Amino acid sequence: MSIHENLLGGPPPTHLPDDPEPRELLASGTAPVEVAAKYPTSSLAWALLADDAFEAGRVVESYAYARTGYHRGLDALRRSGWKGHGPVPFEHEPNRGFLRALHALARAAHAIGEQEEYERCSTFLKESSPTAAATLS
Repeated sequence: MSIHENLLGGPPPTHLPDDPEPRELLASGTAPVEVAAKYPTSSLAWALLADDAFEAGRVVESYAYARTGYHRGLDALRRSGWKGHGPVPFEHEPNRGFLRALHALARAAHAIGEQEEYERCSTFLKESSPTAAATLS
């Protein structure tokens, strides 16, 4: 028996492919708006835009950025074999953009009183990655 064998019979973890260019630009200080314009499929760039907008009190704008990053991430997950459920480990760095966008979407939904969306996104985050839920909260 393998140490990493899933004894519960659930789907294997989904690991998004690495896309280092947007991550490296963001790490070097390039503005998230520039990175999102150059790499519109980067969930991380959209998540950072959502964070910036939220911190500035622009909650509806944050919601829109987060939703974009979330949907871009869902597209990437599906291309990587994800079937709508199962682990999306925060420990795998390329997954973090999606997970951060999902967290940002929950946060913004809560701020505008969209309780169902907040609960759905919060549950989705916890079920996808308990580490992300604990780290990002």
